Amino acid sequence: MNIKQLRAFLVVAQERQITAAAKRLYTTQPPLSYQMKQLEKEVGAQLFIRNAHGINLTEAGRTFLRYAQQIVNLDRQARDELRQEERGVIGQINLGLISSAGGLIPNAALRSLTKSYPKLNFNITEANTFQLLDQLNDNLLDLAVVRTPLNMQGLEKKILNTDRMVAVYDSTSIKLPAQSLCPDDLANQPLILYRRFEALFNREFAQLGIVPFYAVRCDDARTAILWADRGMGVALVPESIAEEYAHSTVTPIDYPAWNTHVQLVWRKDRVMWPVISHLIKLM
Repeated sequence: MNIKQLRAFLVVAQERQITAAAKRLYTTQPPLSYQMKQLEKEVGAQLFIRNAHGINLTEAGRTFLRYAQQIVNLDRQARDELRQEERGVIGQINLGLISSAGGLIPNAALRSLTKSYPKLNFNITEANTFQLLDQLNDNLLDLAVVRTPLNMQGLEKKILNTDRMVAVYDSTSIKLPAQSLCPDDLANQPLILYRRFEALFNREFAQLGIVPFYAVRCDDARTAILWADRGMGVALVPESIAEEYAHSTVTPIDYPAWNTHVQLVWRKDRVMWPVISHLIKLM
């Protein structure tokens, strides 16, 4: 077993597909499959469950993943510290981003960091908050930019932005107050629900004695906005996403309990090498 094998294992675990992992590793599927089988033989445990849709980690695979990432991190940290005199030869930061982080990342902090470390490179993973948290907990990411609400157990955070909730709708077919809204204004409207916030909305509606009508449920804020633009109801989404994608009327909702935060998060138990600590401070 060597560092090269462990790095390949981490890519396969992240991609969940040998073909996609082989492309990232600039190799082909047969030698990579053979390499993973040899690794399983060396550790004496089945690391993957292979199926028609790709591969998943076994329980042993998830355990091995933590150790493999720690070994690769320590190897990277040792190399970084040994060449501190060669400013900027730092390596890679694995950064997870939600789709609605586009207006926040990249930013001045990242530009400042790359001026200090001109050979630093970023490996970006784009997914939803819960997928990024899974990868962060599996040590596949160093940092992630995610949106609340979320389970902060075992995590540290830095808030990057606070978003109020807004209503997106076609004003030719739906009539609402133009300046700002409260939950009562939405009581009799066909709502387009981004499931990410279903528990949040339901809790607050229940406390106010409102029974909402969800005309549409979907799994992406951009889909909710698209349906609202086309007159199918009122989409309730964070303001920064509406600013990026909405083409119809956008009205803020004056209800702080529905505000969300975009946060930079990382594991409390993660050993941080200097460049990542520097980035966190800059953010």
